[in-house]
Amino acid sequence: MDDQHAQEPQRRRLGRGLNALLGTGSFGDAETNSEQDQSQIHVDLIDRNPFQPRQDFEPEALNELVDSIRQHGILQSLLVRPVGDGYQLIAGERRLIAAKKAGLELVPCRVLELSDQQVCEVSLEENLKRQDLNVLEKAIAFQDYLNRFQCPIEELARRLSLDRSTVSNMLRLLELPDAIKDDVRSSRITAGHARALLSLQEADQLQLSQQIQQEHWSVRRTEEAVRALQNDGSTVPFPTGDQATGKKSKAEVTNHILSLQDQLRDWLGTKVEIKLKGKEAGKIVIEFTSNDDFERLLGHLRRAA
Repeated sequence: MDDQHAQEPQRRRLGRGLNALLGTGSFGDAETNSEQDQSQIHVDLIDRNPFQPRQDFEPEALNELVDSIRQHGILQSLLVRPVGDGYQLIAGERRLIAAKKAGLELVPCRVLELSDQQVCEVSLEENLKRQDLNVLEKAIAFQDYLNRFQCPIEELARRLSLDRSTVSNMLRLLELPDAIKDDVRSSRITAGHARALLSLQEADQLQLSQQIQQEHWSVRRTEEAVRALQNDGSTVPFPTGDQATGKKSKAEVTNHILSLQDQLRDWLGTKVEIKLKGKEAGKIVIEFTSNDDFERLLGHLRRAA
């Protein structure tokens, strides 16, 4: 059997995540219980993962991890691959950074033989499924993968077990002006707001983004404003939605709720709406378009449960 065929089963499993790659039912169990597979490697021998999509690590959370490592050590092994005279990180960059800050010289590692493309896929998988990666960092990582490996969007979506529309919607955010991307990156507007602005001219995008921030518009209200601009050339500011009809909203939808709503949309790959009825009540509406789509969404929710 040649090398290409020998790697095929492993490559096909990557889309199901790190568990599939490691051949275990639990990522955590694999790292804490498989001591026979672990090696203690000096931190100076481990190079950064060049395919790491995450550029920034939240300082407070990183400091908490440093304190935890000082008290309990590293509970989950890092994943590395041999490169030259040393090793290259596959997964666990936060743990490596925190270990260095905690003064550790040796860290527990599992050594795997993976190609560049597999390492890139594992890096995407770990960050997309296990951490709250900024949506623009996701989009940049997706575009880098497509360019680097000459891969169609459908193939990337399949490998990561995502809908093609989810990947496409993220990639489209890279078309926005830098000022709008900065607004998304700093959470002044959500990814849902930004997607609604994509069909406008740059001047209207910038103007509407400012109004979204000043008046705390929901994604739906933004979409209404975009449609009005496209249909009759209305200029902003102007009233839409409840403001236009004189109705008062039962509960204010905060930027936090809008952010959660967008995270659910990205995760499920379909329209999701959080409707509030008061300070502590409401409902989540998940849209599906067919029986197959319903089964797909049900599978997402079952795996999460």
